[in-house]
Amino acid sequence: MPALCLDCLTTFDAGVRCPACGRPRVIAHPELFDLSIAHMDCDAFYASVEKRDDPSLRDKPVIIGGGRRGVVSTACYIARIKGVRSAMPMFKALELCPDAVVVKGRMSVYVEVSREIRRMMDDLTPVVEPLSLDEAFMDLTGTERLHGAPPAVMLARLVRRMQEELGLSGSIGLSHNKFLAKVASDLDKPRGFSVIGAAETMAFLRDKPVRMIWGVGQQTQNALEKTGIRTFSDLLRWEKADLVARFGGMGERLWHLARGEDRRRVS
Repeated sequence: MPALCLDCLTTFDAGVRCPACGRPRVIAHPELFDLSIAHMDCDAFYASVEKRDDPSLRDKPVIIGGGRRGVVSTACYIARIKGVRSAMPMFKALELCPDAVVVKGRMSVYVEVSREIRRMMDDLTPVVEPLSLDEAFMDLTGTERLHGAPPAVMLARLVRRMQEELGLSGSIGLSHNKFLAKVASDLDKPRGFSVIGAAETMAFLRDKPVRMIWGVGQQTQNALEKTGIRTFSDLLRWEKADLVARFGGMGERLWHLARGEDRRRVS
């Protein structure tokens, strides 16, 4: 089975440890070197920039936001473990994590760092679709000949470069379409690299909750639950025409996504 060391970027047949550096950060998958649609998501981006620029914050729970009457913009993983979430009232966040350090966001700094990351992504492929300052889709189809390495290797090189040059980490999702690439990038954060291949798509999705679908917020989730739809398996029991009649354009989208189908191009 194709395998890749995420530390030294050695490619090899599957094993528990890298045969070159001996480290265990290895990703192995039958389709690892065949997939080319990726989603890169920086790990707790704003908070990570603040910790990078102020080393005294490194091991502390950090919340980005305003005063006690404001809301949480984002938080580092230490604070998230305590239950702090984006858009949470700050007073509630501090009740959950009283030892947190609250830092006022520096948007101009985040924008500049985001531009540096974008330049790194542009070095891999001209087909980059940003979703926000800290995440983007990439289509690396046809780039293996240019780089002399498959997309998986170049993506691992990207996040290593981000760490070495910017002091920031990111997580990669690699799959055969945008929907699944975004799902994959969230499976093993932080510093994750996850793959969802075409052959395993249906089995992977079957028992997952529909809230995993990007764009399905609480309101849509409640509407789906009223019809007994909680998982992808529930969606598969519906005919396309019935979903469209009940949910309009969203119904057709759900029908395709339940089957792991997403024809949107990275643009």
